Amino acid sequence: MMNIGLETEKIEFKKTTGELREGITSLASMLNKNGYGILYFGVKDNGDVVGQQIGDRTLREISQAIANYIKPQIIPTIEHELIDDKNIIKIEVHGSEKPYSAFGRYYMRSADEDRELSPTALRELMDRQALSDILTLVSAPLQNLTFNKLKIAYVTAGLTVDQTTFEENAGLKNSDGKYNLMAYLLADENDISIKVVTFAGKDKTNLIKRNEYGGTCLVTAIDKVIDYMESINDTMVTMGNHRRTEEKLFDMASFKEAWQNACIHTKWDKGNPPAVYIFSDRIEIISTGGLPVDLNKEEFYKGISKPVNSKLQKIFGQLGYVEQTGHGIPLIISNYGKQAFDIMDNFINVTIPFHHEKKNIVGENTENEVNINEAEQRVIEYLSQNSNITIKELVEISGYSDGYIRKILTSLKAKKIIERQGGNKTGKWIVVNRAFLSKME
Repeated sequence: MMNIGLETEKIEFKKTTGELREGITSLASMLNKNGYGILYFGVKDNGDVVGQQIGDRTLREISQAIANYIKPQIIPTIEHELIDDKNIIKIEVHGSEKPYSAFGRYYMRSADEDRELSPTALRELMDRQALSDILTLVSAPLQNLTFNKLKIAYVTAGLTVDQTTFEENAGLKNSDGKYNLMAYLLADENDISIKVVTFAGKDKTNLIKRNEYGGTCLVTAIDKVIDYMESINDTMVTMGNHRRTEEKLFDMASFKEAWQNACIHTKWDKGNPPAVYIFSDRIEIISTGGLPVDLNKEEFYKGISKPVNSKLQKIFGQLGYVEQTGHGIPLIISNYGKQAFDIMDNFINVTIPFHHEKKNIVGENTENEVNINEAEQRVIEYLSQNSNITIKELVEISGYSDGYIRKILTSLKAKKIIERQGGNKTGKWIVVNRAFLSKME
């Protein structure tokens, strides 16, 4: 007996047209999930082809039933096929006018099942469809916008910028010719807050620092947060038994994925921008909006994407921030497990635990344990290559500010990694703890 495969979210099998009602329900369910679906009559649930008796009016009756009982009305493609010398009927539907009902009820496909939507889920589906890509429809609160930083990002990514068509091509205006909410997010200046908040302990009782990176193009704000998080991603170096081991505070690639997803997929129209909270034992990245109604948790964990802001995602894709491989969520899960995600109705919170205890005090260390960040590692390398290097030269070669270089040097001296011998003009730098040079020499 011929077998044509398994039922999926886009394919449904029915043994005979005696199951026409159930088949129509499956078509509406698949339309709501994917905007597409295929239904076969004459095939068992397991994919075995058993054949279907076809009369003069069979195909017409199926067509009329679909027209009468699926709303909004669709026009299916209905074909009579011969497989393994057996007659089967193949029905294919396409539609973009969600939500679709079958016999007055609304369903959503999940794996190979048709699940009736709750009133809340139905309302969200209707809202999403009516306000699809709401960022491009709603007018920006300010209209005197410029986009120099966004244009620079395009040029940096190797893309051509045509000044006369840039705003139109990027979709920065709505049908009324006004700058839209997406344009406001990407403008050189705006009033949108992007915060990284640091707390002393494991809860929000004692706030240490609040860094503000908003008020500018979202592309720039995302990069500034990533740069800051890289600067605090300490490396713990442990020396013992003539061996040197290193471990970062957290996986930077996982943070980048979580942070970029939060910024790209948050419901910006709700007025709650994504934020980063740093505790003594973890990082939390929170964004507004739960899972899309047509995406379940297992699909989310597999990396299947249903973009909330499709045009914003397209722009970030062009700039190289978003890959189409869907590896971001699986990457986080591989490093931290599914428990890293707290998926609520209106928010998604991603927790990235630290690999070791975070040291908040400069110079705090044990006999065998020292924490340094990427900037400190670079400065150690410069000092090892040129012991007479000046602070001005360090500023020029590193790209860091004068104040930051001085802060790094103070930190490295406190950690007893470097020391200064001699005066300011004739002295030189000595790397005392040469264990930090093992990867650099």
